[in-house]
Amino acid sequence: MSDVPVPVPRRPAAARIAPALTYLSLVVASLVVLLPLVAVFLTSLKTHKEIANGSGALTPPDDWFNLSNYRTAFQQGHMLRGLFNTAFILVFSVAGSILIGSMAAYAIDRYRFRFRRAILAAFLVATLVPSVTTQVGTFQVINNFGLFDTRWAPILLYTGTDIVSIYVFLQFMRSIPTSLDEAARIDGAGPLRIYWTIIMPLLKPAIATVVIIKGILVYNDFYYPFLYMPSDDLGTISTSLFRFKGPFGAEWQDICAGAVLVIVPTLVIFLFLQRWIYNGLTQGATK
Repeated sequence: MSDVPVPVPRRPAAARIAPALTYLSLVVASLVVLLPLVAVFLTSLKTHKEIANGSGALTPPDDWFNLSNYRTAFQQGHMLRGLFNTAFILVFSVAGSILIGSMAAYAIDRYRFRFRRAILAAFLVATLVPSVTTQVGTFQVINNFGLFDTRWAPILLYTGTDIVSIYVFLQFMRSIPTSLDEAARIDGAGPLRIYWTIIMPLLKPAIATVVIIKGILVYNDFYYPFLYMPSDDLGTISTSLFRFKGPFGAEWQDICAGAVLVIVPTLVIFLFLQRWIYNGLTQGATK
């Protein structure tokens, strides 16, 4: 007897359309992200005459090897000095956020004291207050400390107002069993030694998450360096691009060339560290 073929049930129309819509949405999202970058790159290769003649943002340049704008952005924009100032602020801000955030989370999670819940609520309320509304008082505090027009002004602001890192460390801290602390106390370890030798090594995923979040914030920030470091010698990567914006117009080809120089380091770092970035953010979300 010959085998009778069994008809395969057809998938519903909705089941066939859903994957197509998913891929379509991903393509549209990719275009939304990539088109501005392509426009910046193409503009960075154009001359002032091409920009003045109304060349479109996505129009190819006449000379694909025109690197004069990059030379102008690097020299007149003092990008090397801006990179040094940005790295200086970045290192101290991230290190301070890790130290202060982990210490605060350790004290809140491991110790029971009065007004503990009130302090946590105050941290939450502080994150909801727009920073722009407190800038007058903040500026007066920085000025009274004598930190205005120094690199330490943004470092103090980045470190002292980083409430997000406290909550990140607090979420990871709750997954560390307190039995480790008790065993260390039996061996004679004090609170500081427990924190440094036991808690900190176990907080590596949280530290990676804070480094990513804080590093991107400091590297891209324009407001604090522009407001608290007006001197040309203290310009950062973000404020260096502002040199090409004048009262009578802007040199967009130079600004775009500088923007490409700013984007390249973060892009390279992301490509090398994307595995750790995704792991750190995912663990922080699940915890």
